[in-house]
Amino acid sequence: MRVSFVTVRKRLFFILAAGAAAVVILLLRLAFVQFSMGERLTEFAQDSWSRDIPFEAERGDILDRNKEMLAGNISAPSVLAAPKQIEEPEHAAAKLAEVLGAPEKKVQEWLTENQSLVRLSPEGRKISMEKASKVRSLGIEGIYIAEDSRRHYPKGSYLSHVLGFAGIDNQGLTGLEQYYDENLSGEAGNVSFFSDAKGRKLEDMAEVYEKPNPGKDLMLTIDADVQSIIERELDAAEAVYQPDGALAIAMDPDSGEILGMSSRPDFNPENFRDVPPEVYNQNKPVWSQYEPGSTFKIITLAAALEENKVDLKNDHFHDPGYIEVSGTKLHCWKKGGHGEQTYLEVVQNSCNPGFVAMGEKLGKDVLFDYIDRFGFGKETGIDLQGEGTGILFDRENVGPLELATTSFGQGVSVTPIQQVTAVAAAVNGGDLYRPYIGKEWLDPESGKVISARTPEIKEQVISEETSQKVRNALEHVVAKGTGRGAFVDGYRIGGKTGTAQKAVDGKYLENNHIVSFIGFAPADDPEIVVYTAIDNPKDTLQFGGVVAAPIVGTIISDSLSAMGVEKRTEQIEKEKQWDDETLVETPDVTGKSLKELHEAYYPFRIEKEGEGTMVAAQSPQPGEKIKEGGVIRLYLDDKSTASD
Repeated sequence: MRVSFVTVRKRLFFILAAGAAAVVILLLRLAFVQFSMGERLTEFAQDSWSRDIPFEAERGDILDRNKEMLAGNISAPSVLAAPKQIEEPEHAAAKLAEVLGAPEKKVQEWLTENQSLVRLSPEGRKISMEKASKVRSLGIEGIYIAEDSRRHYPKGSYLSHVLGFAGIDNQGLTGLEQYYDENLSGEAGNVSFFSDAKGRKLEDMAEVYEKPNPGKDLMLTIDADVQSIIERELDAAEAVYQPDGALAIAMDPDSGEILGMSSRPDFNPENFRDVPPEVYNQNKPVWSQYEPGSTFKIITLAAALEENKVDLKNDHFHDPGYIEVSGTKLHCWKKGGHGEQTYLEVVQNSCNPGFVAMGEKLGKDVLFDYIDRFGFGKETGIDLQGEGTGILFDRENVGPLELATTSFGQGVSVTPIQQVTAVAAAVNGGDLYRPYIGKEWLDPESGKVISARTPEIKEQVISEETSQKVRNALEHVVAKGTGRGAFVDGYRIGGKTGTAQKAVDGKYLENNHIVSFIGFAPADDPEIVVYTAIDNPKDTLQFGGVVAAPIVGTIISDSLSAMGVEKRTEQIEKEKQWDDETLVETPDVTGKSLKELHEAYYPFRIEKEGEGTMVAAQSPQPGEKIKEGGVIRLYLDDKSTASD
């Protein structure tokens, strides 16, 4: 059948129209892809071609309150391989293995993995600059050096448990490094190169560098001078007593800022793998839980004074050496007791029966209310992980005997940081602060403050009037009572001893105690609270007054001196014991001649420096007290110079 010309024309028209429509659709699609999806598709293509060599961000520095470096970074490059770019993996493996100190077979396995990029780990991770230079000099195609850093702690084991440490991937694992890891970490960068489908580098395409963003710097409340004094004294205590453990905390009682914190055994954060986990995982000042012993009596004292249950000077208590509670005799540490005493003497003598009497005057609910308000039985909220809560009696299970033992710090467990925080409140006017260590976040480039933490008062637990009475009573403990070992002339130290028994399987150990002392100064306006505990000191009398009190006295006096706190002229005079050293006031000998010194009698040894016959200067200064028979250093000059 013949098709008409008109029909043919119609068919051709429809074919052309359909073709034109298809072309238009293709053009529109091309325009859409080009202009709307082009950037996205280019990114997809680049992602499929690109290979990233990571550049780790530097962790933020950790600084003390005066911006002294405590934790920083040092360059530690890492080796990466692009296996598909390596033409002779066996030969390359032999050369790399020699430089990295890795087994050749292991290196060869790295270099032949079916991956675009392989980290040579651990032998090629965070290596020295010298090793990195040797790897570069090998000139192996497909081997890259990535810029990395590792954490550096310039002071070694100093503040180790507080700082903690970071792992090989620069992630915080313990201490402040873990607690503040998010802000310290920063954001990683990279260098990207482009390769074909077979992994070969495309030489005509430029590398792309994305700069890493460093973490923020963290400034602490820690005072490097105070911390150094604490570290020194704990080292000395370890050497003398070979204890099972030791710790110390220093706090500013008017803010909750931690000025120093340390424990033993310690470790170097850069070599944490060299010590067992129980060493680096146990930050004793916040983690340890044990019976406080007599340091806990400060809480009973503060509660009794606040509730007007005792008058320290006018109320009396007779101590025959024990007190009977529910058919049980609770003994005083002094055999035969202290006899008739004022309640101030009860505090001075750390008399257990006297504190039981205070607890009975308060009653179960009132005493335990104060224990709760002072922060025991719960976390203080310090910015360190692993904080303990302590263990208290359930109030419904507290009978007369439990009330009695709690009154003098037995049968309950607390943490060191709880004790420091509570005693700070007892002596600072009554304010319970949340303790903290992280003070300010700083911009790593400009050093400007990004954010700062301010002191936080959780509660006022006692009045200023009661706090003043507590301070006075505890100053008497140091001047006339069990804490005489902490006495320092001019610094008006107050405090309380503690000698706590250690229990295992429900039984107290023999001759194995945690001896402690908590002190503060100056007593009229406290600027520092220091707690020290020594676990099972050897070859000594295990009493807080014998072992821990002198350590705290030294830490406080040296710290206050470093902080620029002046000594006081008014102080409760120390009650002398037969074995106490006699302190004598230093005379003013400046301007005197050597002849006058020889004719006068001074109970000192004299050391002379300089030439001449006249005393131009002296050390210690006039009026300072030193031990009888101690040394005065004299600086000599001739008469004319001395008179200028």
